[in-house]
Amino acid sequence: MKSVWNKALVRWLILPMLLVSTVVAQPKSADAADDNLNLLVDSAILIDADSGKILYEQNADTAVGIASMTKMMTEYLMFEAIEKGQIKWDQRYSVTDYTYRISQDRRLSNVPLREDDSYTIKELYEAMAIYSANAATIAIAETIAGTETEFVAMMNKKADELGLEGYKFVNSTGLNNADLQGSHPEGTGETDENVMPAKSVAKLAYHLMKDYPQVLETTSIKTMKFREGTSDEIKMDNWNFMLPGLVFEYKNATVDGLKTGTTDFAGHCFTGTATKDGMRVIAVVTKAVDSKGQGSYKARFDATAALFNYGFSQFSKEEIVPAGYKFKKQKQLPVQKGKEDFVGITVKDPIEMVVKTSEKDLYVPKLVIDKKKLTDGSLEAAIKEDEVVGQVEVVKSEGTDYGYITGKSATANVVTNDAVERASWFSLGLQAVGHFFANLWDGAKGFVTGLF
Repeated sequence: MKSVWNKALVRWLILPMLLVSTVVAQPKSADAADDNLNLLVDSAILIDADSGKILYEQNADTAVGIASMTKMMTEYLMFEAIEKGQIKWDQRYSVTDYTYRISQDRRLSNVPLREDDSYTIKELYEAMAIYSANAATIAIAETIAGTETEFVAMMNKKADELGLEGYKFVNSTGLNNADLQGSHPEGTGETDENVMPAKSVAKLAYHLMKDYPQVLETTSIKTMKFREGTSDEIKMDNWNFMLPGLVFEYKNATVDGLKTGTTDFAGHCFTGTATKDGMRVIAVVTKAVDSKGQGSYKARFDATAALFNYGFSQFSKEEIVPAGYKFKKQKQLPVQKGKEDFVGITVKDPIEMVVKTSEKDLYVPKLVIDKKKLTDGSLEAAIKEDEVVGQVEVVKSEGTDYGYITGKSATANVVTNDAVERASWFSLGLQAVGHFFANLWDGAKGFVTGLF
């Protein structure tokens, strides 16, 4: 009987310990677990393509090899040159000795260029955007700048204009300079490669798609024949295997870009973009590897898919501040020299943001009054209706907020609700007398209080 009681006692003592250990052993919540995706990459970033809001980043500020993701900058400069009328789609490029020699190197991604032939900018661009053709890329660079050396200078200048950081462009393609057969751009090293942090790569993609969205019409093409119907015909299969119908198709959303990259130095990289239910994201991964530490096409697409899954499942576009929002602690501003002593203020337009759905309530509006509009803390009449007096900013009350790829934040104008006319000279005189006696009374009251 004593043995039975002892066993029962042990059970009662152990049971709470088991319950505690069970609670401790439980995995993190889905939200907490998703805070760190633990991607097998050198760096990664995910942004909202519309606003540039950063949704996730991992070592995104460290400069790394970017390989053929470089070609996004070549594409940007090409679209810009076309927009400015400096080159045309049907303009023909005559093959140089340099581009001919590079085009014959089948170790590299290339379409064969004939030494005695010419090619339109359009077909060279398609070869670059779909097939990552390197000689075709150099041909575009030469058409725009005369030489690849001059084009590299343009690339670095444009990177500065776009606000990229940590970049170094040494050629137009993303190849290692050692692959350029001694013809690498002047002022660059024989084995140099282009480098840039993942955050800057995402920013480049953001600007490319914002300024020239037509790029997606080409990057979404799964396969195309170069010089179809000629003896130079070659099938160009898109290296972006996440496109619909391809081997690593991403089925949870529509992938339509943007640029892969692979070199020994950079590893397997990818800048991908996908859209679902009106929301588009851009993901960048660099030097992706599998669980055994081996780089592969699959590894970069798996890492990208993980970013896409995170973005589309955890985030949504939410209205954080509605139009007409009034600030609880400051619904109006004082007015000087007006027929009214105060004027109401409100938010002019709504602020929508892509935020983690579970954290929507953590984002709060912050009023920032334009001090240049004030005189001694007040607005001076006359005041127009809808006059801008400041802005509302959205801040996160707790937790991590990565901000925006552009460095800017979500804002909207704060305006006056009504017009306030300037008071007449007679009314202003009465106000002045009233203020005089009010000040006199306050001074006298202070004097009397001091006596006693």
